[in-house]
Amino acid sequence: MTPIKSADSPITYFVSRTGQAEWILFIHAAFVNHNMFQAQFAYFEKKYNLLAIDIIGHGQSTDTQKGDTIDKMSKWIFDILKAEQIDQVHIVGVSLGAVLAQDFANRYPYAVSSLACFGGYDINNFDAKMKNENSAKQKLMMLKALFSMKWFAKANKKISAYTAQAQNDFFAMNICFPKKSFMFLATLNRMVNKHKTGKRNYPLLIGCGKFDIPMELEAIKAWKSCEPDCTVVLFENAGHCVNMDVPQEFNKTMDEFWKGASR
Repeated sequence: MTPIKSADSPITYFVSRTGQAEWILFIHAAFVNHNMFQAQFAYFEKKYNLLAIDIIGHGQSTDTQKGDTIDKMSKWIFDILKAEQIDQVHIVGVSLGAVLAQDFANRYPYAVSSLACFGGYDINNFDAKMKNENSAKQKLMMLKALFSMKWFAKANKKISAYTAQAQNDFFAMNICFPKKSFMFLATLNRMVNKHKTGKRNYPLLIGCGKFDIPMELEAIKAWKSCEPDCTVVLFENAGHCVNMDVPQEFNKTMDEFWKGASR
């Protein structure tokens, strides 16, 4: 994929064009980068136009200025779509990427062809108790990072992936995450419980791995209760980053979902 530095933001994005095909946008999890979708790029590159980003503070998106914060990601993504002349896009977000995908859909619903969120939660209806539990666990993980990024990455890979290969791949990306980039995650709460979910004019797919943490399984269940028309998928032999744990099953699921969304 061709890397492109956004003109008006710190974001580097990556493009693979396939003529007149529809566009897919991939938004990665925290502490890694767009390369977590390598198996998806290889599978879909001849079927769709592909767009991926490195979230602020991650990968090649570290050339930041004062005032740059993660809650500006949706605006930056929209500017990238305009620059690439993309009217609508299918969005796939994993973990942190699922949060950003929803925030974009809240702000620019007309630019969304479909929305698929994995290892995430409903940011428009996030239970206060679950929010506090999630925050406490994040703080504990960040404390580990202050002592040692290697220690942090070793602990994080076991939470973020289930299979040995996916854990190793996650660790290799996580170990490159700069400590200073933790500060960009501080404004995530600005996206949570700020919008009411309106009628979606596009299909929604949510899911996680059956070996993800119990809180994530509860989050998916709660989300489904709020949006009964959405499709839920639970992947066998997968943890948090399902696209890395079971790439073949994930790719087939997405292929079927996008074909249905285009009818």
